[in-house]
Amino acid sequence: MMQQPSRLLVVILNYRTADMTLRAAETALADMPKENAELVIVDNDSGDGSDALLAQAIAAHGWDAGNRVRLISAPSNGGFGAGNNIAMRAGMSDGSAPDFVHVVNSDAFLDPGCIAGLMDHLQKHPRAGLAGSHVRGEDDLPHSTAFRFPSVAGEFEGAVRFGPITRLLSSSVVAPPLPSVAAPVDWVAGASVMMRWEMLAEIGLFDEEYFLYYEETDLCLRAARAGWECWFVPQARCIHIGSASTGLKEAQRTPRYWFDSRRRYFTKNHGRTYATLALLARLAGGGLHHLRCLVTGRSPEDEGGFYRDLAAHALTARRSALTSKDLNRRPVAEDRS
Repeated sequence: MMQQPSRLLVVILNYRTADMTLRAAETALADMPKENAELVIVDNDSGDGSDALLAQAIAAHGWDAGNRVRLISAPSNGGFGAGNNIAMRAGMSDGSAPDFVHVVNSDAFLDPGCIAGLMDHLQKHPRAGLAGSHVRGEDDLPHSTAFRFPSVAGEFEGAVRFGPITRLLSSSVVAPPLPSVAAPVDWVAGASVMMRWEMLAEIGLFDEEYFLYYEETDLCLRAARAGWECWFVPQARCIHIGSASTGLKEAQRTPRYWFDSRRRYFTKNHGRTYATLALLARLAGGGLHHLRCLVTGRSPEDEGGFYRDLAAHALTARRSALTSKDLNRRPVAEDRS
């Protein structure tokens, strides 16, 4: 009996970047298998007319023929994970689940052979649940997209930025040099990552409590704890602009949702005590980095106000947790009406 070809669902999430999303869709379509492959674009409640523009372009290109491309308008913007989950829950156009899901950012443009490289790797490695692409910028410089899981030691090393400490904590460096050949890693960035549906059915989709950032880290950790592997596949390549929807590159301060996501990751996966230690390690490393810069006359590598915002966020979250705990302890007033 001949084995049925694998079914592939490619997902692109749009938020106010319709023109770029169409460019990403075009490169994805050019790289997708001709059969058993569909693309779903989710407009994440852009509110700027993106959904109408996307619908018009899909029809004009004839991409909607045979449900090759579908557009779904999210009722609200629940963030990166929630938007991608909408497409994954929708599945293939006939209502069936795909075998593989390829999440592609709206500002990521696949090289020819990217999809085939990722799918081939997953097919050859039955316990591989995720496979991430090699990602480079438009300047052709590689992006760090293969990582170790965040840890207390990793938070300190990343903040202190001091060679001897990096060598001492080399096994905890969150962003080590990229492997030159396909290799298992802890987690990969979500710019271009293919996932096995069997794994998602077991561990669940993206945690929608993350608005943006850390959701793919969380998913990869859940996969690892369930015995699934995550791989970096350098022969599967794409270009990624980065932060096109968020504007984070131009932002003067780190947005609150980044701090929310970071805190959730550590608290959810390691507990409050560990989250506190990770916070203190980050602050201590940052303090030493700034002190060394002051002594040497160099400019700190962190954006202005980052550690002040990090500490303030932690204090606010702590007060909220204490207030919530106190309210839950109060007796419920009797209804005397």
